Amino acid sequence: MTLDKILSISGKPGLFNLISHAKGHLVVESLEDGKRFPVAGAHQINTLENIAIYTYTKEVPLAEVFYSIFQKSEGKESISHTESNANLMNFFSEILPDYDTDRVYVSNIKKIILWYNLLVKAQFDFTTLAPKETDATISE
Repeated sequence: MTLDKILSISGKPGLFNLISHAKGHLVVESLEDGKRFPVAGAHQINTLENIAIYTYTKEVPLAEVFYSIFQKSEGKESISHTESNANLMNFFSEILPDYDTDRVYVSNIKKIILWYNLLVKAQFDFTTLAPKETDATISE
């Protein structure tokens, strides 16, 4: 399971794993209950890999945010998305200190935390999201 195969679908709660492409629709599986169903092109569909969070200096890929939550939560579920708005914003500011408070709403934070917890329950391997180390060796 990789973020490029995990989908958010407008009008449908939760996250979905892409199973296959078919003519005019996708076949997806819910991460919550494992039910499979087709999704037509009328829905807005986003892969989690293509989502980024605004900061004051750049857009941070959702993968980096998930990895930060993973590290802070020590691989376990995070706080609940139903916590108070103040608690959610405090938690998120620990994860992504320079997030743009004018463009990242509490509803966005709730969704990110909900998605993270769904991925934990689905046994997603967050270590695959770790930043890649660059090889700084100089060849002579």
